[in-house]
Amino acid sequence: MSENDDAAADELTHTTDEGDVQMVDVGDKPDSERRAVAAGEIRLQPSTIEAIRDDEVGKGDVLATARVGAVQAVKHTWETIPMCHQIPITNVETDFSLAEDRIELQVAVETTGKTGCEMEALEGVTTGLNVVWDMVKAVEKDEDGQYPDTGIENVGVLTKEKQRP
Repeated sequence: MSENDDAAADELTHTTDEGDVQMVDVGDKPDSERRAVAAGEIRLQPSTIEAIRDDEVGKGDVLATARVGAVQAVKHTWETIPMCHQIPITNVETDFSLAEDRIELQVAVETTGKTGCEMEALEGVTTGLNVVWDMVKAVEKDEDGQYPDTGIENVGVLTKEKQRP
């Protein structure tokens, strides 16, 4: 291990000195208002985007279903990310933007607590986009049952904010 690797390991908060994984103790931290916004996009065929716009997807309203999935994912992040704390979610906002060959989803999450909510925002985005894929997979498949035009891309945290108490 190089000196840089040692320095990077010293900054990791989810490992002990022995390298074991641990949950970070946030008990002594004061509560503060926090907000995180994440975004990502799903690439789809233009005909699929039209079907979504016209509410002509056989499974139902794609964006309404994806919105519910995104919110559910935010609320259950602590159950899927092993070292993530269960936090009180005070607000979730979802915003879908449709382009010719893609849908972008932004998820904003707010909490008042001892730790941030970036993971919750990311989980909302990835699950929301996965729900879109699930809703349209029948029309996205090619003749071999593959998805050459479909992909989830550019997922990341756009902003995170913390109001000092």
